[in-house]
Amino acid sequence: MSNLAYDEAPSGEPASDSEIAAMAELRPVPRISIQAFCETEAVAGAIERAGGDRRMAKTHLKVHMGGIATAVEFYQSAQTPNLIIVESREEPKQLIATLMQLAEVCDPTSKVVVIGHYNDVWLYRELIRFGISEYVVAPVSMADVLAVISTIFVDPGAEPLGRSIAFIGAKGGVGSSTLAHNVAWAMSSLFASEVVVADLDLAFGTANINFDQDPAQGIAEAVFSPERIDEVYLDRLLAQCAERLSLLAAPSMLDRTYDFDADAFSQIIDVAQRTAPFLVLDVPHIWSGWSRTVLTQADDVVITATPELANLRNTKNLVDTLRKLRPN
Repeated sequence: MSNLAYDEAPSGEPASDSEIAAMAELRPVPRISIQAFCETEAVAGAIERAGGDRRMAKTHLKVHMGGIATAVEFYQSAQTPNLIIVESREEPKQLIATLMQLAEVCDPTSKVVVIGHYNDVWLYRELIRFGISEYVVAPVSMADVLAVISTIFVDPGAEPLGRSIAFIGAKGGVGSSTLAHNVAWAMSSLFASEVVVADLDLAFGTANINFDQDPAQGIAEAVFSPERIDEVYLDRLLAQCAERLSLLAAPSMLDRTYDFDADAFSQIIDVAQRTAPFLVLDVPHIWSGWSRTVLTQADDVVITATPELANLRNTKNLVDTLRKLRPN
């Protein structure tokens, strides 16, 4: 039974340092559908904020106001999702009786998480015996919601994902690529860690020059053939720059245009993170759907700027925008 009550205002304040630390090791949640039925604004707000987290980017979340009775009525004419989250302020015995009504309209494959207001060991044991995936005692924080969903749907035996670090310049020519390449080399040599560098500037990328590589294939083959991307195919595309440093090189040619969908690089990044502890993303100085997605989903973002007014303005705009896109 979870009872991790954080001091969190219902109005939606930014995540605290303790919450961010608690969420640091959480893995991305797979592509699932989630529906929540809440009786209080505080719980609804925590779930909605969790839905905005980058680890929930693949999920489809919808929050309804109303408790278990509303869920029962809703699913009499609708298919149940992968996960149902229900909040109830009912006392333990009444809660179990109400959940039996939900079971009559709920698909057996759907998982159910109950957020209650009674810290009762007997109730927890009865709910688990009844088939409930988890019982969480209110108040709940965004970190609680993410942890519960991750516990249910993320395989604990899966290989850990590498950490992705995105580098972008506040303006062109400020040295973001140079910094990214040197940081990648330093991590691979000083810390003896496997590092993959992905040059996302397909037209004008410089990583192949800086690392003295001219591979026949690179990131272009992956992004234009997403159906082929797996760890074996990616390994064929990587150029070995040093003992522990590999490069996913850009073609750096203008023989075609490079217009991509917002999620064009998502699968490449997902696969690359499973091959090395660190993934360095050299993001060009552009603002598009795909660059915004990359910066939103990266574990860390490094903005390079020089001390002049245009850089200051652009850095402020980037920080303000990323703060909204990356609330946690």
